[in-house]
Amino acid sequence: MTKTLQYVTDEQGQPVGVLLDIEEYHRLTSQSTPDPDLLVGLSKAELQVLAESELAPSAQVRLNNLLTRSKNGPLSSSESAELDRLLEQIDQLTVLKTRAKYTFGSAECWSV
Repeated sequence: MTKTLQYVTDEQGQPVGVLLDIEEYHRLTSQSTPDPDLLVGLSKAELQVLAESELAPSAQVRLNNLLTRSKNGPLSSSESAELDRLLEQIDQLTVLKTRAKYTFGSAECWSV
């Protein structure tokens, strides 16, 4: 089968579109799989704020307190669980911030 490619022009003869055969269309559209790490649907300002976000000040104070106390001796089981929860929040925040920075710098995200 011969691939068909036709240009659509306006009244002045300027190209304004392209017609492709369906096989070529499917081949071209199947190549662009969305990047799962991009945070779509957010504005540049929202991404910037997210990329610069931090743990809430009260949580940061509590984290610092628990880390200091854990260096000086064992924590209670509830304090240890709280420390683990705060460290998990830090890990999740770091991943989210990294994804926001990646999305903000991605040309693919803004070309649509």
